[in-house]
Amino acid sequence: MSDAPRSPLALLQALAVEESEITDGLHHVEIYTMRGLLTMLWHGPRDAPDVVLTCGGAMGSLLGPAGGLYHDLGVAFAAAGIGTVRVGYRAPGDLARCVHDLAAAADFAGRAGARRFVTVGHSFGGAVAVQAGVVLGAHCRGVVTLATQSAGCEQAAELGDTPLLLVHGTHDELLPPETSGVVQMLAGHGEVMLCAGAGHLLTEAAADIRARLRAWIPARFGRTAA
Repeated sequence: MSDAPRSPLALLQALAVEESEITDGLHHVEIYTMRGLLTMLWHGPRDAPDVVLTCGGAMGSLLGPAGGLYHDLGVAFAAAGIGTVRVGYRAPGDLARCVHDLAAAADFAGRAGARRFVTVGHSFGGAVAVQAGVVLGAHCRGVVTLATQSAGCEQAAELGDTPLLLVHGTHDELLPPETSGVVQMLAGHGEVMLCAGAGHLLTEAAADIRARLRAWIPARFGRTAA
């Protein structure tokens, strides 16, 4: 029996994988496991070397905050040849398993050609994005948190010099904006983008956040704004 470590995808012990094309450039992928269903919505070229991984909060989300931010970014980035994988957790709220889900999604994308990643997470998902960025190591070119919690971000310093953008609303009713400052301190670097008047779902700052991420994320891949 081999003692070689298994990949994140292999560790899921998938029972089956189903995939369908929803529209041109958007695929729905489901990975069935004994510990839950991992769902992915994949925008853009399947062999894209640059891929964005997005994840939701403690209840999960494929749309993201700010009025469907993840879908809109996926469409914009696909037109620029950047892939986006929107990850639906097997067990929302279980940090270790959610980080594993993002790592497995990166592994799945890597088998098709992905080499560089940016992780994006909202609320609880901010901790998932940070930890997944640590797991991906040199393959992670940037981490974006949106109204993040600080719990679960204690390893942020292990991101090294990976670029970190922390977006937070000044009127967040669940997690105060100082929370992003704590994560910045834990990481030892990073830029905090405060959105005046925005709550936890960041709806009030939707246009500003879209504009910022459509420039910031492609730049991490050495590309121009989408």
